[in-house]
Amino acid sequence: MNVPDDLLYTETHEWIRREGENVRVGITDHAQSELTDVVYVELPKKDRQANAREAIAVVESVKAASDIYAPVKGTVVDVNKALESKPELINTDPFGEGWIFLLRIDDVEQLNNLKAAAAYRAAIS
Repeated sequence: MNVPDDLLYTETHEWIRREGENVRVGITDHAQSELTDVVYVELPKKDRQANAREAIAVVESVKAASDIYAPVKGTVVDVNKALESKPELINTDPFGEGWIFLLRIDDVEQLNNLKAAAAYRAAIS
């Protein structure tokens, strides 16, 4: 299972890449593998404010629908529109082209509540 060391992770299998005052969010390789073939993604609305651990998007696969949670409190500043026509990007490139949304974080200290790669690896093994 691919778990890049430069990302942070949540208990609910989202990955987080810090980009200045924003964080890019997607689902982990483990999560996409469990879901199998992703067929639809309901993206959050731009400018939506979300609390940490609040359901903000939905990923549907041939197997199940799964809520995607905001990893920290913030405001959605961008969404990956490519997923509307190519939801399978979540399966083929979960840490790259398969990102889901970009969140402007209210307080960078919240990032301390997320898991480092080693802790996430231990949680899924």
